[in-house]
Amino acid sequence: MDEKIPPTMELLDAADPADVEFVHNGLRGYNAQYAPSEFAHLYVFLRDEAGTLVGGLLGGTFWGWLAVDILWLDERYRGQGYGERMLAAAEAEGRRRGCAHVQLDTLSFQARPFYEKLGYRVYGELEDYPAGTGHKRYYLTKQL
Repeated sequence: MDEKIPPTMELLDAADPADVEFVHNGLRGYNAQYAPSEFAHLYVFLRDEAGTLVGGLLGGTFWGWLAVDILWLDERYRGQGYGERMLAAAEAEGRRRGCAHVQLDTLSFQARPFYEKLGYRVYGELEDYPAGTGHKRYYLTKQL
């Protein structure tokens, strides 16, 4: 009788991108049985006159939602409408892709008022995030 060798587990600080993609694809395949959808990355980059990256929005669309993972803008360009324009561009692309909603998160020392001014509403929060700081993590959503 053949004995099965149990799988081994790895705990890593860095991973092979192919392994990461394999896990993502495994979950997407499972989820597709219940809610078919195509995940698509969405990137908005802001560059200065020299072509240097000074801001960006990283996210994706799936299941009729736009998910904004990161929105960052160099401090020199804040307060000039660039963040609003990057977010508006992502929302417009989300609509074009058939999204009806957008979701994102921010920390209490980041941009909650900025998002609320643009029509986002808080639907959840985590206390003491990062742990020991007394800050909060806010989860926000908006209908497109």
